[in-house]
Formats: sequence, structure tokens, C-alpha cells
Amino acid sequence: MAQEFPTLTNDLLLRAARGEQTERAPVWVMRQAGRYLPEFRKTRETHEFFEICRSPTLATEITMQPIRRYAGLLDAAIIFSDILVVPQAMGMEVIMNPGPHFTDPLNTPADIEKLPREVDVEKELGYVFEALTLTRKTLAGQVPLIGFTGAPWTLMMYMIEGGGSQTRQKSKTWLFKYPEVSKQLLARITDICVQYLIGQVNAGAQLLQVFDSNAGDLSPYDFSTFALPYLKRIADEVREGLKARQLPVVPLTLFAKGASPSLAASAGYDTIGLDWTLDPRDAAKLTDGIIDGRTITLQGNLDPVVLYGGREAIEREVKRMCNAFHSARGGACKAWIANLGHGITPGVDPEDMKFFLECVHKYSAVPSS
Repeated sequence: MAQEFPTLTNDLLLRAARGEQTERAPVWVMRQAGRYLPEFRKTRETHEFFEICRSPTLATEITMQPIRRYAGLLDAAIIFSDILVVPQAMGMEVIMNPGPHFTDPLNTPADIEKLPREVDVEKELGYVFEALTLTRKTLAGQVPLIGFTGAPWTLMMYMIEGGGSQTRQKSKTWLFKYPEVSKQLLARITDICVQYLIGQVNAGAQLLQVFDSNAGDLSPYDFSTFALPYLKRIADEVREGLKARQLPVVPLTLFAKGASPSLAASAGYDTIGLDWTLDPRDAAKLTDGIIDGRTITLQGNLDPVVLYGGREAIEREVKRMCNAFHSARGGACKAWIANLGHGITPGVDPEDMKFFLECVHKYSAVPSS
């Protein structure tokens, strides 16, 4: 059964995720708890990145930093963690130096045998669950709490490349050279993601997001073959698992960066995140009615680099974004969650982030001319 938590006073995000019309667009930012904030950098001076992730107290503190700084402007908190805690739970060593680095990546299919057949998610990722529960209580109902995981394809890419990669050559070679082995690995990752997300809701998460940040590296055919089936499994099995455990069936968001919105929408999520290369009006045409005839909520999609452009550019581009989303939904603020088109970057001035949030509040409320 679900735990008892303080009553939520701002449910704007959850209403929008359910496809409802709202008085304005709820707004949050991917990576809003992190490296652009001086208070986060101060914490990092004395604590290693994954040490923060593994400490419920520290993770809660980092999660709360933007909520306190931008009081009344953010409509959600997202738990401070990292998608690569899943490969860590599978026995792989990952360090931040300064970006993610796997000390022993998967080089050949035989390396999969080094991974455990079964993963005790509660044991290996229980620290995330503890952080979620502590954060939910600390929020005291101010805003909803978002939990997340990386998508199977994106996680597989990191596990094989050993870190970030411009070409994804090693991981994509696996798809073409070892397709069946690749599917087996993707299925194993999917099993863990499903358990992990259900555990997050049990711990207090009120919305879940799946990050498939490398979806755009795949052709539509390869996305349909090596990403979509596992994304569908996550959506279906998480909902089934939540019902079976008598837990809230929370909204699910998929951010499949670079993938066709219609393909992403066919995975069955409540919300589809858009990057800045997509026009919301086109995305609405491609996604509306694709699943049971319902309206799929859209999330996004300001180019993160706009936040470096100064106040005039931020206001102009936010206004343009809001008009596009209003137009996509027939002039109404319906089924839209405002966000950036990817994560906020380290050099952003926190005051410019604040101005972005203020502009969303102003221009998403009523279509502007």
C-alpha cells in the first residue's frame, strides 16, 4: 500500500499530464537540481557525485535547492539522481571524471555473462527510494515529485560505449552485428527499469519520466526494433505492477530525444517530451488520437541555449514557444507542460533561469499576440 504523505497543494503538473486544460502551463526543467546552481557546486566541493546520489539526505537537499530558490515558480521537483545508477545496480562501475566513465564496459557479447542474472532492486537502489520518501515529506505538498529512469537503449549505449559518444559506433554495431544478443540485454535492462519505477512510486514519486536521450541516433526502423518494444513494456508493466500493488497509477512521460513524435507516442505514455527541433503544432497532429483516441500531453521545448541569450531573447522565445503550444491545442492551455528541450546546462545564470520561469507564467496563461 502507498505511504501517507502531506496533501498536495499544487497539482497543475498532474492535471496537465492527464490531458486537462489548466490555467497556465506547469513548468519544470530537466536537470533543474544540479550544476548551474552555486549551492549545488558548493555541495560538490566536499562530496563526489555518486556519493550525493547514494545519500538520501544529500539527494533530498539538492532536490530541494531549486524549489527553495524559485519558490512559487516551479511546479515540480525531480529527484536528484542519475540514469546510470541502473548499470551500477547491474554490477558495473561508473565514475564521474568529469563525465560518466565505465571502468569495464561491455566489449563483446561474452561480457554480458559478467552481469548478474537477477538484481535485487530494493537492495541495490534502495537509497533512491529513501531519498524519494524523504524528499516527498520535505516538500510538504508544495509541488509533485518526479521520479525517473534511463530508457533501455540509452542505458545499453552507455554500458557498451563506456561513457558519452558522438557516433555511438560501438553500441550501434552491437545492434547490427549481434541483434538477438542486443535484444536480450535490452530485455534485462527493461526488467530492472520496471521494478525500479514501481519502487519509486511506492516511495513517493507522483509522476515518472523515462529518458531515452539517444533515441535520435536510431533510424525509425531501428527505433521500432530496439527501443520501442522495451519502452512499451515499461509503460504497460509499470501500470500493471502499480495496480497489482494497489499503488497510484501515476502519469508516465517519455522523452525520446530526436525520435519521431508519432513513434514515441505509440509507446503508450501519457506525456511525450519534445526537443527544440520539433514544432509543437506538428507534434500535436502526429500524436493526437494515436492511443485510444486520447489527447497526449506534450512537454517542452525551449532550446536550452536560449538561456544564454539575455532577457530580451528569453522573453521573445518563451512567448514564441507559448504561442506555438497554444496554437497546437486550439488556443487553449491544454495538455502542455513547459520545459526546456533538453537539460539545463552548467553555465546558465540562475537569475536567467528565474526569468525564464516568470516568462512561462506570464505567456502560457493566455495566448499572446
